[in-house]
Amino acid sequence: MPEGRTLVTGALGCLGAWTLKALLDLGEEPVGYDLGSDYARLQLVLTADERGRVTLVEGDVTDAAAVGAALDEHGVTNVVHLAALQVPFVRADPERGARVNVHGTVVVLEAVKARLNRIRGLAYASSTAVYNASDSSPAPESGGTEPSTLYGVFKLANEGTARVYWMDDDVASIGIRPYVVYGPGRDQGLTSGPSVAMAAAARGDGSTIAYGGTAQYDYAPDVGRAFALAARAASEGAHVSNFPGVPATMREVVDAIEAAAPTVAGKVFWEEGQLPFPEALEGRHLERLIGPMTPTSLADGVRATIDHFRRTA
Repeated sequence: MPEGRTLVTGALGCLGAWTLKALLDLGEEPVGYDLGSDYARLQLVLTADERGRVTLVEGDVTDAAAVGAALDEHGVTNVVHLAALQVPFVRADPERGARVNVHGTVVVLEAVKARLNRIRGLAYASSTAVYNASDSSPAPESGGTEPSTLYGVFKLANEGTARVYWMDDDVASIGIRPYVVYGPGRDQGLTSGPSVAMAAAARGDGSTIAYGGTAQYDYAPDVGRAFALAARAASEGAHVSNFPGVPATMREVVDAIEAAAPTVAGKVFWEEGQLPFPEALEGRHLERLIGPMTPTSLADGVRATIDHFRRTA
């Protein structure tokens, strides 16, 4: 086995699956940690052989004993913390959202703090939701101050918590703020509409996306690789970086879908309304932390996503 082993919380989600894929490509045999039992995204993203190289641990990210046991039993040296409830689920149950998104992050930080002799790096998912629609565009990497959703408030709290754990306890971390993540496996959450439309297009079906306007689009395999590399690069400080994705209008997104799946031309629609975030983000800091990055173009990412759905149908 290669030196080092990474544990990924929220491993059964879209970004969890793509982060595991990136770690496998880097030669690791990673550990996935998740409370769920729906393996559909892993089956969509990973081959049978790749799934055989992943150790899956069923556990709650708010359970400190279980998190610690997983880290120790598998000799974990790096952590990618992705486990969280997304915007609609936090809105539906704010108390549970706070337990998972905020308390769960403290549990992970405490677990790493107790194992600094072995765990060398922590990467975690923040979000563009730390900003609101009135923030300037491109939004500064210094971050937002007045999120418009509870989900965003919780993510902003996590950024502050990580900063204090570095100042007080030498827990180094890199937080990454993705925007609209799209690709195979992205099937839930506020901004999942484009990916759902791509899956429909692969079947030859039209669809309607629930928002419009301009946003930044982040290809899921690119984001997963960034998290995998960030967990290795986090050695000093508490950094938070925007993910350098591709700004695009919804018209451009739909054009890319119809170009990759001509049978649905004229059948993909969207509703008016801008997402409650800035249209674009500054995104220069992450590359300085983890190395050169070349974000996948929208046309290439959409085409690859639709082709992936076709292959795995």
